[in-house]
Amino acid sequence: MKDFFKNYKQTIILLVAIIIGAIVGMIFGEKAEVLAPFGDLFLNLMLVIVVPLIFLTISISISKMSTPKRLGKIMTTIVVVFVVTSLIAVLIGFISTYFVKLVDTEDGNKILESLNAEEEAVEESTEELSILDRTVSALTVDDFQKLLSKENLIALIVFSIMFGVAMNMAKEKAKPVQDFLISANEIVMKFINIIMYYAPIGLGCYFASLVGTFGANIAFGYARTFIYYILIAVAFYFIMYTFYAWLTGGKKGVKVFWQNALPSTVTALATCSSAASIPVNVESSKKMGVPNDIAETVIPLGTSFHKDGSIIGSVFKIMFLVCLFGTDVASFGGIMQVLIVALIANLLITAVPIGGGTISEMMILTMMGYPVAALPILTIIATIIDPPATMLNVVGDMTCSMMTARIVDGKDWMQDLKD
Repeated sequence: MKDFFKNYKQTIILLVAIIIGAIVGMIFGEKAEVLAPFGDLFLNLMLVIVVPLIFLTISISISKMSTPKRLGKIMTTIVVVFVVTSLIAVLIGFISTYFVKLVDTEDGNKILESLNAEEEAVEESTEELSILDRTVSALTVDDFQKLLSKENLIALIVFSIMFGVAMNMAKEKAKPVQDFLISANEIVMKFINIIMYYAPIGLGCYFASLVGTFGANIAFGYARTFIYYILIAVAFYFIMYTFYAWLTGGKKGVKVFWQNALPSTVTALATCSSAASIPVNVESSKKMGVPNDIAETVIPLGTSFHKDGSIIGSVFKIMFLVCLFGTDVASFGGIMQVLIVALIANLLITAVPIGGGTISEMMILTMMGYPVAALPILTIIATIIDPPATMLNVVGDMTCSMMTARIVDGKDWMQDLKD
């Protein structure tokens, strides 16, 4: 019991803080919003460290890969694992919503009426961009200083990969730079440890404000979507991630996974941010036996390019609109359209808390042919499903790191772990 508390002390304290925050939010309702600044303080501290953390972990990890062959194998495996698991997520999202009416006609009429007030503002604030323009904007920036913003995480990841590859190619000449970055990374990790002392207070206040603000203001149609998404997310969490862990290491893989999944799960639920969960997720993956170079590459990459929860969420958003507007998607073409749109839209979601998917949501509306005025609908859905979606995003990256390790290092990748 003593060892258990020692290993899970921080997680238990965070759970208790979140539960207390939820209770405070339910009791005081919108009045609990007064606690929001204390939660924002924690979130800001975590997010301000994300940019250097991503750059340092990815560039160092790639630069330390001893052979180009291993680097190529890791990157190829990551792409394959991300694609396969994303396809599985989008199929499960579609199958789980195809036979369910997420919103009734009566609730739908009320929701449609509420759009009139939003339509003009949305149209004025929406910038039309082609798919190629969106892709270029996501992958690159036109000024170095823009890489230092959490709004451009995908571009930062691309730059970090290229920087790491360049250091790897420079070999011994890059050693002074590599040593400096390793030293800087150690400082960043200690900085994160300092932040985590404040985590119970910050997360408790953040959750109290979240529950108090949105708990009583969700229309019945949204509430039904929220509850159903929760059920699907929980089932996906326990069934699919157990299955993925079993594929990587049999019973031992399952045991190791569930021994280390809780810290990442709690952090994701509390912060609603995949980026803020990176430090905990990397550490949890390493404890499962995932090699450093794989954990420190897969997790940051997964933050922007692999999102089980967001993919399923995109399907829910599309099917909510399908029910609302009475769209027929029963044909093969209709089904493929939903699946493709959900996948493409998901790639454009950045790893930031509530509100980060606006571009993605505009892609859904444009590609599905729905009016721009429906954007608030998707914003509300994104907000209410954010905690469980982030949980799947974060924990899904853990299982991807396990699968990558299994493919790259073979069936004995966990041999150094004690049973």
